[in-house]
Amino acid sequence: MSFVADLRVVLRGNDFRRLFATRLISQFSDGIFQFGVAGFAFFSPESQTTALAVAAGLAVLLLPYSVLGPFVGVFIDRWSRRQILVVAPIVRGALLLVAAALVAADVPDPVFYGAALAVLGVNRFFLAALGASLPHVVPPDRLMAANAVVPTSGTVVTFVGVGLGYLLRKVFGAEDHGVALLLVVSGVVFGLSALVARTMDRGLLGPESDPSRPQAREALRNVVGGLTDGARHLVKHRVAASTMGAMAAHRFFYGIATALGIILYRYYFYNGDADAALGGVSLVVATSGVGYAIAVVITPYATERFTIERWVPIALSTAGVLTAALVLPFQEWGLPVAGFVLGVAGQSVKICADTTVQRDVEDIYLGRAFSIYDMLFNGMYVLAAALSAAILPADGKSYTAVVIAAVGYPLAALAYRMITRPRRSTSPTPTAPR
Repeated sequence: MSFVADLRVVLRGNDFRRLFATRLISQFSDGIFQFGVAGFAFFSPESQTTALAVAAGLAVLLLPYSVLGPFVGVFIDRWSRRQILVVAPIVRGALLLVAAALVAADVPDPVFYGAALAVLGVNRFFLAALGASLPHVVPPDRLMAANAVVPTSGTVVTFVGVGLGYLLRKVFGAEDHGVALLLVVSGVVFGLSALVARTMDRGLLGPESDPSRPQAREALRNVVGGLTDGARHLVKHRVAASTMGAMAAHRFFYGIATALGIILYRYYFYNGDADAALGGVSLVVATSGVGYAIAVVITPYATERFTIERWVPIALSTAGVLTAALVLPFQEWGLPVAGFVLGVAGQSVKICADTTVQRDVEDIYLGRAFSIYDMLFNGMYVLAAALSAAILPADGKSYTAVVIAAVGYPLAALAYRMITRPRRSTSPTPTAPR
C-alpha cells in the first residue's frame, strides 16, 4: 500500500488524528530547537567551531535518546500516557525559557548544554509516550499502516521545523539573542501540543492496570538484565541482528560525514563565514531530506524485487562508492549530492532494519530489541563524531575521514551479505540404491 493510501486509512480515526497532530506539532518544534542548538554550537559568529565542538554538540542532541531510552519504558508503562503528553510540553517549555535566558546572559557553553540536555531528556519521555499510545488509537488491522505513516510524517515536519528555524535566524539574527528567541519560539510551539493532547480522554492511551506488574524500582533494576536477554535473543535471528548492525554501521559513517561537512563548510569553503557556512550545510540537510523521502517510496519496491538481504548491501555499497566520488575532490557541489545519496541509502537501510526487527523478533522481546536499536542508532553517530574530533584537521579537509567512510560502507555490505547468505544444508545427500 502506498504512503498516501496508508495515510487516508489511518486518518479516519478521530483519536488517531488527535495523537497524530500532537506528534506533528511536537516534532515541528523539535526541528526549530535542533536548529537553534546546532546554530549555537556550530555556526555562532562569536565562537570558533572545532571538530571537538561538533562532537559535543551532537552528543547533547543525541545522548539522551541513547542513555535514557531503555529506562523510560518503566515509567511509560506506569504513568498515564495522556498526562505525560499534557505535562511534558509544559515542563519542556519552562526549560526552554531557562535555556533561552542562559543564552541571552552569555553563560559558559557547558551550562547551556546542561539545560539543552534537560530539554531533550523530557522530550525522550514525550516521544516514548507517543509511540506506546499508538495501539490505543488504531485498530489492530490498521496498525501496520499507522507505523508506516507516523515516522515518515514526523521526519518530514522536523525538516520543515529546521527550515523555519533557518528563516527565523535570518529575522532574529545569528547572535546569542537570536538563538534565545529561537528557543522561545520552539517552547511556545511545543506547548501547543499539550492543548491538543488535552482533548483526549485521560484513560484513552493507557497503560492498563496490572496488579502483577513489578514496582518501578524493581523494574529499573531489571532493565540491564532485560537488555542482555534481548541482545541474546537478537543474536539468534541473523537477519534482524545483522540488518540492525548494518544500520549502526551507516550511522557511524554518516556521523563522520556530518562532522566533516560542518567543518568543511565553516573553514574550507567559506573561511570562517558562519552565515554562509550555515547556508551550505542547510542545503545538504535539505537534499538529505529529499533522499529520505525518496527512500520511503523506492524501498518497498526494491526489497520486493531484490529482497531485504540483497537491497541492504546494494544501498551500503552505493553509499561508499558515491561518497568517494563526490567528496574526495573537496568541491562544494559534491556535498549536497552526497547528502542526497546518503539520505536515500541510510533511510533504505533503516526501513529494512525496522521491518526485520518487527518481523523476526518475538513480541515479548520487541521492546528490548528497539531499546538496543535506539542506543545503536544514536550512540554510533556520537561515537563517529568523537572519532572525527581526533582525526579532522582545522579546515576539515581530511582524506582519511573520507576513505574511512568510502571503504567502510562496502566492507559493512560484504559482512552483512556473508552473515545473511542462506546457509547450505548440512544433511547428507541420499544416494540411489545399488
